[in-house]
Amino acid sequence: MALFGLFGSKQKKEQLDAGLDRSRSSLFGKLTRAIAGKNTVDDEVLDALEETLVSSDVGVDTTLKIVKRVQERVKKDGYLGTSELNGLLRAEIASLMRDADGGSEPFRITGPKPHVIIVVGVNGVGKTTTIGKLAHAYKQAGNTVLLGAADTFRAAAVDQLKIWSERTGVPLVQQGMGADPAAVAYDTVESAKSKGIDVVIVDTAGRLHNKVNLMNELTKVKQVMRKVIPEAPHEVLLVLDASTGQNAIEQAREFTKATQVTALALTKLDGTAKGGVAIGISDQFQVPIKYLGVGEGMEDLQVFNKEAFVEALFKT
Repeated sequence: MALFGLFGSKQKKEQLDAGLDRSRSSLFGKLTRAIAGKNTVDDEVLDALEETLVSSDVGVDTTLKIVKRVQERVKKDGYLGTSELNGLLRAEIASLMRDADGGSEPFRITGPKPHVIIVVGVNGVGKTTTIGKLAHAYKQAGNTVLLGAADTFRAAAVDQLKIWSERTGVPLVQQGMGADPAAVAYDTVESAKSKGIDVVIVDTAGRLHNKVNLMNELTKVKQVMRKVIPEAPHEVLLVLDASTGQNAIEQAREFTKATQVTALALTKLDGTAKGGVAIGISDQFQVPIKYLGVGEGMEDLQVFNKEAFVEALFKT
């Protein structure tokens, strides 16, 4: 069983339920009002469902896809009661989302070592906190971990990562503000390889104001890593703040254009009513959500499981 049990532990399940409470209340409140007094799913209910999903930050494209599937079900069966709508929505939403291929032991490294992870995302989304939680999780699973402070454009970024390094007891490679990010990345993977480290997690600058520079910078970081480890990076993890709703979708769009994102981490789910954004992001970009952030503590990182997520979102 995984470190966090893939939502297997009662504590983690309760934490997820609580974290999605505002999103659940918002979605169900709107949906209940939309179908009040209705017995069948007709055009009026479908219009109300569309409005509810869009206003719950699911996103227009994904909303239209869900509504179309409900329409097809109504057409096929000839009759669909509003009491069945909840179960149908659960099934359709789960079918649109992707699970990351983490197996039952998501923090166990079975491939080549060191396993190199690049973490990307704009400033303020909880990127550094997510890195700290990841470092703790990998260490708790028995791995040796090394952090790389390649977000050298903000002194605060390096300082914050240093705090997490000390908190988790995981060493950090840094060169300070203004250093070449690629040079930091190179030093980090070279050090990890020479010391037999299991996992490398490299922070990168969170800037989107110039997409060309962002793409070039990330490409350069990858190229220098590959001089040491040809297959690096093994993962590119994009961190998004769920509380920003549609802005998170726009960030996902820009970062997936700039680099090959392999997985997503959604943060701040415990403080927002916009948890529906997870559905739209997973569907639109076909990149699996791997982690959910539901708190500020070192262990407040959940391994994503779409069935558990949908169950918590639709819990009555």
